[in-house]
Amino acid sequence: MARITAGVASSHVPLLGVASDFNKDRDDYFGPIFAGYDWTREWEKAEKPDVVILVYNDHASAFDMKIIPTFAIGCGERYKSADEGWGPRAVPDVEGHPDLAWHMAQSLILDEFDMTIINEMDVDHGLTVPLSMMFGKPDAWPCKVVPLAVNVVTYPPPSGNRCWALGEAVRKAVESFPEDLNVQIWGTGGMSHQLQGPRAGLINKEWDNRFLDGLVGDSDHLRRIPHIEYLRETGSEGIEMVMWLVMRGALGKNTRALHRHYHVPCSNTAIGHMVLRPDNGEGLDMTGSDVTAIAAE
Repeated sequence: MARITAGVASSHVPLLGVASDFNKDRDDYFGPIFAGYDWTREWEKAEKPDVVILVYNDHASAFDMKIIPTFAIGCGERYKSADEGWGPRAVPDVEGHPDLAWHMAQSLILDEFDMTIINEMDVDHGLTVPLSMMFGKPDAWPCKVVPLAVNVVTYPPPSGNRCWALGEAVRKAVESFPEDLNVQIWGTGGMSHQLQGPRAGLINKEWDNRFLDGLVGDSDHLRRIPHIEYLRETGSEGIEMVMWLVMRGALGKNTRALHRHYHVPCSNTAIGHMVLRPDNGEGLDMTGSDVTAIAAE
């Protein structure tokens, strides 16, 4: 059967795509940010995932105020990079996995998640920047991708509890797929940031790092953080972190951390990145000195 072997969390700041595309990823400003992903790039070469379920949010590229799906799953064969106002990124097309995606759609809907099914769409920086951060600049992405879009742009977004539960249902769907696939699930967005208003530029390092701590181990307290706490403590765009909870929910009751990276600032955003493994009880607790960690300011 297919199996979810790892979870990856990462910010998807569009400026990181610019840095990658224009070869600025090792300059004085961006170098410390990208250095935090070097471990993951080597790890991904060894892991060789067949499919990534990539949880992200669209930024008015495929969806706008005419249609706002709470949860949408891409079931298409291929997705092009969206033009976000300055031309599409010069990155490879994203190859989908329609068989797995349709299987997931059926399983999730029968589990009472009202998924919107998308067969044609372009994907913006929310999806392509994480691919660049984890895989660099290949001629083709090394795995297939099932896009899973979450509305965190227009109120009301789904609760953290609902996102965690969706992750649990995703795991059930993947494990009932008969093909032998190595599947990863990535949660993207965040961390603390606000792009407008009197609090523009808000970053809350302490809160962000407590959130990272909460992704590891057997606690599920993160699923009960209310919307108002995200807004108060992490800014108007910090709500993107509920997408990380889809990833965490899909990893089962217990996790261990393999890698952790936190950096401020990137533009006006806090960068967070983590690699998690489902823990069946036989692994080490890697919340301490065994986890590779890079923190920079």
